[in-house]
Amino acid sequence: MSQATRILTALVAGLLLGIGLAYWSPATDAALLAVAEPVGTLWLNALQMTIVPLVVGLLVTGIAASAEAARANRLASRALVIFIALLWTSSALAAVIMFVLLDLFPLGAASAEALRSAVASAGSVGEVPPFADFIVAMVPTNPLNAAASGAFLPLIVFTVVFAFAVTRLPDAPRKLLTGVFQAIADTMLIVIGWVLWLAPIGVFALAFGVGAKAGAAAFGALVHYVLIVTATGAAVTLLAFPVAIFGGRLRLGDYLRAMTQPAAVAVSTQSSLASLPAMLRASERLNIPVATSGVVLPLAVAVFRYTGPAMNLAVALYVAHIFGVELTPTQVAIGIAAAAVTTMGSVSLPGTISFVSAIAPIALAMGLPIGPLALLVAVETFPDIMRTLGNVSMNVAATSAIAKRTGGDRTAESEADEILARAPE
Repeated sequence: MSQATRILTALVAGLLLGIGLAYWSPATDAALLAVAEPVGTLWLNALQMTIVPLVVGLLVTGIAASAEAARANRLASRALVIFIALLWTSSALAAVIMFVLLDLFPLGAASAEALRSAVASAGSVGEVPPFADFIVAMVPTNPLNAAASGAFLPLIVFTVVFAFAVTRLPDAPRKLLTGVFQAIADTMLIVIGWVLWLAPIGVFALAFGVGAKAGAAAFGALVHYVLIVTATGAAVTLLAFPVAIFGGRLRLGDYLRAMTQPAAVAVSTQSSLASLPAMLRASERLNIPVATSGVVLPLAVAVFRYTGPAMNLAVALYVAHIFGVELTPTQVAIGIAAAAVTTMGSVSLPGTISFVSAIAPIALAMGLPIGPLALLVAVETFPDIMRTLGNVSMNVAATSAIAKRTGGDRTAESEADEILARAPE
């Protein structure tokens, strides 16, 4: 049984047991709830303790890797510019789409209240300062204090500045520092692996509490969450079509036919890396020069996760919806920026591992609780399929647009040959 299946099974079992005992034996339900709540909170705290060092480590190494690729050749630098523009577009579109979807299809009042009361102990909604104070607070006077107090936006600002400063160092100290931060990130990923090995216990305990307090409404709320977040990812993915048609000068039918195999691999594996060979073959069918696709697609798999900002922000906005938070324009802008920036440090790992580390900084920067994420991670398997499908679709579309901009000229080809020649066997 896969890790995602074990977690999902624990979620369903916990919900059913909590709902059943609340109906048939309230006394037993209350006694077990007194045990389940501390266990769930303990597991959630273990998950949260990895967030700050992991996010800092991934951001530094992600920005360093992007800068290294940009220095390698002009084709990579052009690709990175387009990737960054698409990441910010993805994040901004998600904010608009989520508000529209939640306005048209809001979570039922009873389900929202039940779920809110069930996860209230997992965190509270923070306050966002006035705009002038917010601007001043973006630059921390003490980065360590910002990390200790959970002030994620100032911490992200400092980390981004620090990471770009690292890229300006000579080779020896730059490689030393990035190696240290890579080791920190890798260590935290090992710790997260240990914590997630215990996820069925933690998720079962949290789900039991939700089932006991929220009843059958919890199932409806989780289904609503999956549909809304997946729909947001699908809507953002549609941008791949105009990018391919107008940017890459492709025919819609040709693009759809070429993407059949990459889409099938993406859905079945939920891995952009596993889909890379199929994407390369699709690019060949679309007559995209190998000199371009051979450089851009591997780079895209490494640093470009198009649906990441959109679906990560969508989860944070859904948490706000659960708690009935009326988000200010400042909070929305913070979320858009945090989603776009932190995606640069994301990793190619299954959604259950990267879920909390990717979304917690966005929620914390917006002043939202992250406790519900420990429950929502159990159903991440379904939105994760949409994430991968959207990433693969945009990877090929963006590659076609980049190929059209470079014209597949000899310069791009020679640069690609140079990269391949330097690559290890």
